[in-house]
Amino acid sequence: MTELLSNYVAGRWQAGTGAGSALFDPVLGTELVRVDATGLDLAAAFAFARDSGGGALRAMSYKQRADMLAAVGQVLQSQREAYYEIATANSGTVKNDSAVDIDGGLFTLGHYARLGQGLGEQRHLIDGDSARLGKDPLFQSQHVQVPTRGVALFINAFNFPSWGLWEKAAPALLSGVPVIVKPATATAWLTQRMVQDVVNAGVLPAGSLSVICGSSNGLLDQLQPFDVLSFTGSAETAELIRSHPAVARRSVRVNIEADSLNSALLMPGASAEAVDLLVKEVAREMTVKSGQKCTAIRRVLVPEAQAAQIAQAISARLAKTSVGNPRNESVRMGALVSRAQLQSVQEGLALLKTQAQVLHDGASHALVDADPSVACCVGPTLLGLKDAAASDAAGVVHEHEVFGPVATLVPYRDGAHALALARRGQGSLVASLYGSEPGELARAALELADSHGRVHVISPDVGALHTGHGNVMPQSLHGGPGRAGGGEELGGLRALGFYHRRAAIQASTAVLEPLKPAAT
Repeated sequence: MTELLSNYVAGRWQAGTGAGSALFDPVLGTELVRVDATGLDLAAAFAFARDSGGGALRAMSYKQRADMLAAVGQVLQSQREAYYEIATANSGTVKNDSAVDIDGGLFTLGHYARLGQGLGEQRHLIDGDSARLGKDPLFQSQHVQVPTRGVALFINAFNFPSWGLWEKAAPALLSGVPVIVKPATATAWLTQRMVQDVVNAGVLPAGSLSVICGSSNGLLDQLQPFDVLSFTGSAETAELIRSHPAVARRSVRVNIEADSLNSALLMPGASAEAVDLLVKEVAREMTVKSGQKCTAIRRVLVPEAQAAQIAQAISARLAKTSVGNPRNESVRMGALVSRAQLQSVQEGLALLKTQAQVLHDGASHALVDADPSVACCVGPTLLGLKDAAASDAAGVVHEHEVFGPVATLVPYRDGAHALALARRGQGSLVASLYGSEPGELARAALELADSHGRVHVISPDVGALHTGHGNVMPQSLHGGPGRAGGGEELGGLRALGFYHRRAAIQASTAVLEPLKPAAT
């Protein structure tokens, strides 16, 4: 029988008491490891994290916790090659795609380590200026933010077992809040191994970081009023979380990232160079991690008169993408993570095809060094709507996300129509704009800002500089309104707000003055 991965809770490694769930290689079909959380004392696990982990973290300054994050980064960097091997085996990703997850996580961790250095020896944050409460300026109000005295529970998605952990854990630990992470079962191995390496290195106080692999049953029942919960996954599961008593009755703070029909929009009258930038980015976003990114481009909004030309250009790029076994150096796109995910993509494609036609057929890609009857591989597929009228009528295209290498070309009549179509996503993580005229791009960006967490504007002057439509940078906000979940993560130091509690201290200026950080 394959190895049963242990959970780390209450300061020690513990194996589940059940047979566990198997994790598979999505290309070869072989069983890799098993995970199980049956029989764990969850109440004790959460109590230990709150008391031992939280107490030790809050006793440290922001700078000390930043140094701790830097030490975590050094541990992970030393084991980087092992993480790539796990990603290839368990996620079926080529090396460049594994880097998005692994190196992206390390970069984000390092970014917050550097940000924390600037906060110095404080143990709380000053929020704004003090304000007088009456005619006499002696009695004033000062808002402060202090770390919540609870635990941060992360229920993460399958597509980013590294980045999904560290983009949340870095601001949580920097804030002084202990973390319990429950990775998605299908790709839990990488998360578990990273936690294991950090724990074994002894760079964090006991109880600061825990990992539970397997079923999430009972986890939400352990949450108390000062805990926080961050969830990444489906809208259906998000609905269940929002109705759970921990959230509905105990007011546990929750951050949710759910479905997102992100769009790329080519501005009317865009230059040939802007068109080329759109074509390149759409093809890249469709194929990176086999389209399994929450931020991937799902709808491509283009002027009706240019739709055929752009479809041909994107299809030509997609045709060059080799699909199959990521161990083969000629392969540029690996597998979906599981048979269940393959079935979901196939069913979603069938649904979209009821309203859109196939412009580039993923089935035309012969798999490289992979058995089609076993491997969870699917070629990139570009769909298209025949005209602007069809773009209005094709409700499924604006409502159903296929979480794989699939995008739909959506023609529009004019600029106002294009913006309206982008908003048909009912709230998205990101939209990207491609054009040449700065004023028009600025106005369009503001028009989309209310319905998107991030607007990525690509003009020829930044064609070689931009960070990518789907790349989540720690300096910028990650999240989105509406169907995207209504959550906010990252955004530099803004991320710390989720793990702090804001309060107003009303007192004499003599009392308030020591609360403010010393001048440097």
